[in-house]
Amino acid sequence: MALGFRLSSELIAGVAVGAGIGWGFDHLLSTSPFGFIAFLLLGFVAGVVNVVRTAGAGPNKRGGS
Repeated sequence: MALGFRLSSELIAGVAVGAGIGWGFDHLLSTSPFGFIAFLLLGFVAGVVNVVRTAGAGPNKRGGS
């Protein structure tokens, strides 16, 4: 159960950080909503990459040979 909470919090954190950075760029540069959408998607991708890496299912696993 602890691993499930860790994986879900990593995904949520990635999305939240991406959304926050995008909102900040939009606020500073008045480019709403393009920065928010772009960084939200980048945050989602980063969160999924972190989840896959933490779960041990990524390409970094070595085969036995």
